[in-house]
Amino acid sequence: MPDFRPFPALRYASDIDLDLTLAPPYDVLSESDVEELHARDPYNITHIDVPENQDYALAGQLLKQWATEGVFVSDAQDTLSIYRLKFTDHEILGVLGGLEVVDDIPGASVLPHERTTPKASTDRLDLMRATSANTSPVWGLSLASGLTEALREPGEMARSVTVDGVTHTVERISDPVRIAAIRDILASDDVLLADGHHRYGVSRVYRDEVRAATGRTDTRAEQTLAFVNELVEDQLCLEAIHRLYSGVSPDVLRTGLVTCFTFSPVETVSDAILDEMVSSGRLVLLWPDGTAEWLTPRPGVFDRVRNLDGEWLEMALASTNAVVTYQHGLSEMMECVSSGDFTAGVLIRPTSIDEIRRTAREGLLMPPKSTFFTPKLLTGWVIRPTEPLPK
Repeated sequence: MPDFRPFPALRYASDIDLDLTLAPPYDVLSESDVEELHARDPYNITHIDVPENQDYALAGQLLKQWATEGVFVSDAQDTLSIYRLKFTDHEILGVLGGLEVVDDIPGASVLPHERTTPKASTDRLDLMRATSANTSPVWGLSLASGLTEALREPGEMARSVTVDGVTHTVERISDPVRIAAIRDILASDDVLLADGHHRYGVSRVYRDEVRAATGRTDTRAEQTLAFVNELVEDQLCLEAIHRLYSGVSPDVLRTGLVTCFTFSPVETVSDAILDEMVSSGRLVLLWPDGTAEWLTPRPGVFDRVRNLDGEWLEMALASTNAVVTYQHGLSEMMECVSSGDFTAGVLIRPTSIDEIRRTAREGLLMPPKSTFFTPKLLTGWVIRPTEPLPK
């Protein structure tokens, strides 16, 4: 079962304005986003997490400098942190701590939930080497019951910010008894990686480098910073990551799809269509000329295939050379398809909680980009050093 450990967290000092210094995760930021965040405040976390010109040595220097200057303050003892996300009438409640880094082998206690797309960039590894720290958390889903209730009681030193209608609140837990109770719950069942597969894989490489350099298996590199919440319906908010296809002609794409779907015209593509897709069990095919078609599964064709739209499309287009890329958001999809850079796009439905749970229990993997967990966690609440900072 997974080891989940407290640690002496680095946090922004109480006089630092979190509205100016926290940031969305690095992998959703455009270049212009990063420029704006860099300009927002000299202590914005992106100066470390997404350094200018990928200057990771500078990122490492800044982390040490800010800790020395008191911009960051270290907890005096090992702690965990409650992280609450409140929006509309919904609340997601999880805990920040150090999640054990395990090998990607059968029977591991930390499980991937989807196949990952290759990433040539080693920027997260370069950042970790330079800073000796985890700057942003992976997102894990605990299959254990009781975690949500264990986190309801407020912690210490609560700080909050509200971004795009979501209130993010982080509270420290220093009580050893409460920490032990939370750790026991998490140790009772597996953790499924929801977001941050690449960061977790990088943490595994970094762990192995530290083991090779020190000959030890008891350093802080044995864990990585993680947000973990319970895998239950009311603790998740899921959206779809849609598909864009290129590398084939419209005729080839249609020929592949027609083996598994029937086609019928869509009158209007609007936000309402996403709910209609879920209720009717259909997908939507978008063409560059602005037209759209319903994709209705042919009877029986997917009877032995998991109820995952990404898997259905992989099966339908397996005999083609279609190249798939991924895009979240309806308006973004419409813009991409109308640009003419793609043959077509397909809107898919969000993955169900049942399929996520099945993935974990049966040791299965979903197609790449099967889930989009929202709201996104903010970076900068907690930094987890992988070795003690110099005094």
